[in-house]
Amino acid sequence: MPIADDLLFCQTSGMERHFTPALERALDEAACWSSHEGGDELAPPAVLLGLLAEPECRAAIILARHGIDAEAVRRHWPGLRKRRPTPDAGLPAAPNSDDMEASYSAAAARLVGIPSPLVLATEHLLLGLASADHEAAVWLRRQGLDPDAMEADIRRQCGGLSCSDVVGDPLLLEPSVDNAPAAGEPVTAAEGAAGAEASDVPGACAWSSAAIAPQEQVRVLRILDAAANRCQEGLRVVEDYVRFVLDDRHLTAQLKELRHALTEVLARLPLHERLTARETLADVGVHLSTPSEQIRTSAAHVLSANFSRLREAMRSLEEFGKVLDPALSAQVEQLRYRAYTLHRAVDITAASLQRLADARLYVLVDGRESVADLVAMAQALVDAGVHVIQLRDKHLDDRRLLERARALRAVTGAGPTLFIVNDRPDLAALSGADGVHVGQGELTVKDARTIVGPSALVGVSTHSIEQARQAVFDGASYIGVGPTFPSGTKHFDRFPGLALLREVAAEIRLPAFAIGGIGRDNLAQVLATGVRRVAVSHSVATASDPAAAARAMLEAMEG
Repeated sequence: MPIADDLLFCQTSGMERHFTPALERALDEAACWSSHEGGDELAPPAVLLGLLAEPECRAAIILARHGIDAEAVRRHWPGLRKRRPTPDAGLPAAPNSDDMEASYSAAAARLVGIPSPLVLATEHLLLGLASADHEAAVWLRRQGLDPDAMEADIRRQCGGLSCSDVVGDPLLLEPSVDNAPAAGEPVTAAEGAAGAEASDVPGACAWSSAAIAPQEQVRVLRILDAAANRCQEGLRVVEDYVRFVLDDRHLTAQLKELRHALTEVLARLPLHERLTARETLADVGVHLSTPSEQIRTSAAHVLSANFSRLREAMRSLEEFGKVLDPALSAQVEQLRYRAYTLHRAVDITAASLQRLADARLYVLVDGRESVADLVAMAQALVDAGVHVIQLRDKHLDDRRLLERARALRAVTGAGPTLFIVNDRPDLAALSGADGVHVGQGELTVKDARTIVGPSALVGVSTHSIEQARQAVFDGASYIGVGPTFPSGTKHFDRFPGLALLREVAAEIRLPAFAIGGIGRDNLAQVLATGVRRVAVSHSVATASDPAAAARAMLEAMEG
């Protein structure tokens, strides 16, 4: 029977299509949406929403790379509406529309030469959606999705198969990320086996081996196979820490991106060749271990050990990859640098969360009329329980500003209250401050840290989710997020407001302080966004009794 005809099982013939768990969940979500035009039938725009509801699947990641999110889909198809479930049975499965049948057929036509039966994965359906001849397909191509490039990527994942490479065994193309269960979801033996090494199939080697002796090929493949396994295992452990311990959506997504990229690179080493060379029973290193390898004193210890494992394994892949596949080696080198950046971001986030664990109220003060006035107010704030005090004054000359900075350091030095200098890393270093805070127009985090040193805190003002994400990778210790409301001390043309706070709270775990016009009267609105730390100035520093104002804020934050 022709592969193109039977690649995707036809429901009209009484047989069901085979879907990966991720695609099944996406289609279930898609069935919740309908449009006035399509009635209750499953339509491509609804399927796009279903795929985007599975943010870990490959289709959602491909869509995100092209700037396509659920809001963009709903904006282009404003007629999409959530269907109301029936009281008892919930929502029935939506029947396929003609456009969906065309999409399945387009996927089948694109994937000719891949052995049947195929388990349809999210990226395969997205390929069909982008290849068909309907409105959604045209829109996807206008957003930059290239069906030819997508097909080439899918074929690379299965070892570069062409029609002449077809073998008789079934092929599961779905990468491990789409088969990965959600938190708490049990894994069956079949799913575990399928997800472990599903990106490769028997096929021709990706390298030219004419000049390499068979014995040398086997030896190098054993090394590459072991290093590849260590990379994937180490990266999964790191990802689990960031996902479940840090609960950081932004960094988890970045680690998933790295894992996907690594899987694509490793597809250059066909699994059949790796397994043929593998000799676990004869491996002299299997039974060699040190006592320290069996000891993990904390989750953070596990994280550190597995980042080290990932780094070392990537280097081994890079070096020995040069023997069989220089292109693989070059790609691994770039992934290794990405891993280094992520290691720093994860480590700084974890360390900052620990160091600023109790820091909830951050008060900005100016230099006051005299050093004595500043010291008196600062001492009152420290006694009231303020967690961080920042010296911010745009009018004092450098000598008087340093004098006041040293005075504040003397007040805060003996207790838990942190002391930060605004904008001036040089004066922060000279006064022995705990850190410096810079804005988008001041020194970069890199330059500021060069002056204040590796142990100091470096905070950054952010006014958009993009700036907040960048601050994480720049190495910031914490971020200020705002302005939330109009402020009495600083003027802005626009206010990202509470919406930005909600975005940051949902995505980023690096300590974030809401700032801008926050006082006792609007504090509840701020806390409702999920941001639990606030930075204030006017509402405390200019109050008739700054200490009482600070205590009132702290009490409200504890409530």
